[in-house]
Amino acid sequence: MTRVLVTGGAGYVGSHTTKALARAGFEPVVFDNLSAGHRWAVRWGALVEGDLEDPAIIRQALAGSKAEGVLHFAASIAVGESMTNPQKYFRNNVVNTLHLLDAMLECGVKNIVFSSSAAVYGNPETTPIPEDHPLRPTSAYGDSKLIMEKAIRWYGEAYGLRWAALRYFNAAGADAEGELGEEHDPETHLIPLVLQATIGRRPHVEVLGTDYPTPDGTAIRDYVDVGDLAEAHVLALRSLMEGGKSLAMNLGTGQGHSVREVIAAVERVSKLKVPARDAARRAGDPPVLVADPARAAEVLGWKPRHSQLDTIVESAWKWSVAPKHSG
Repeated sequence: MTRVLVTGGAGYVGSHTTKALARAGFEPVVFDNLSAGHRWAVRWGALVEGDLEDPAIIRQALAGSKAEGVLHFAASIAVGESMTNPQKYFRNNVVNTLHLLDAMLECGVKNIVFSSSAAVYGNPETTPIPEDHPLRPTSAYGDSKLIMEKAIRWYGEAYGLRWAALRYFNAAGADAEGELGEEHDPETHLIPLVLQATIGRRPHVEVLGTDYPTPDGTAIRDYVDVGDLAEAHVLALRSLMEGGKSLAMNLGTGQGHSVREVIAAVERVSKLKVPARDAARRAGDPPVLVADPARAAEVLGWKPRHSQLDTIVESAWKWSVAPKHSG
C-alpha cells in the first residue's frame, strides 16, 4: 500500500483529505504539531507529532514512513492576522516549507501536492480567475503562498520534484458522514462564524465591508466543499505518481456568493434568524474571488459534486449542532 505523509493532517482540509486517501487505497501518515489540528481528527492513519521547524524530525518521519508522496497542508491561514504578524506567516509558511522540501530531497521523495490559495491572485482583473492571471497578492498570507509556489517550481526544475499547487478558493462545509468538520480557534471563516452566531456561541457575526463594488456591497467568494477539495488532492497525487505534468490548478466552482447570500442560506437551512452587524472591511480582502476551475477538470477530471451553497451550509450546520469531540 502506498504511504503518503500528510503535513497538517489533523487540521480541517488535511483531516478530510486523510480520510479520502484511506478510502482511495493509500496509507496516510499524519505529521502535525497539533497547534491548530485535533488529535481526534486523526482516524485514518498513524500520527507523528512533530514540527516543521525541526528538519531532523521531518527526515525521520519521511524515512520511517517510507512515504512516496507528501500532501502539505501545514500553514498559518488567517489573512487578517498575516497583515499584523507577517513574521509568523513567512516563518511558518515559507521557512518551514523549505525544511520540508529539503527533507524530501534527502529522503528521495519526489511527489508533493501543495495547499496553495486564491490569495496569490490579489485583486482580480478578470472574473472568473484563470491560473495565468497576474499574481499580485494583497496580503502577507497570499505572498507566503506565492513564494512557496515559486520555490516548489524551481525545486522541480532543478531536482526533479513533481508537484501540484492547488489554489483553493473558500474551503467550506463538513464531512458528509458527520465524522469531521471545521473547528478553528480562533475561527476566522465566514460560514462557521455565521453558524456560531445563529446558535448563540457568539453574540453576532460581523459583515466585514458593506461598500464593495458588488451587487449587495458585500464581498463575494467561491465556496467549495471540503470533501470535494479532498477528492482533488487524491486525484492530483495519483496524477503525479503516474507521470502527470506539474501544474498550479484552481479549486473552485466558478460561482460566487456574497456574505449576505451566505447569511440568507444559513437562515434557510437553520430556519433561524442570524444576528449580524455591519463592520469595516478587513485589510487584504479583495471584493470578488471566483475561480475558473477548467484546468482541474481537464487535467484531473475533477468537478465539485457537493459544492452547492445550501448543501455546504447544511453539512456545516449539522456539524455545528452535533456533540463536540474533545482532545
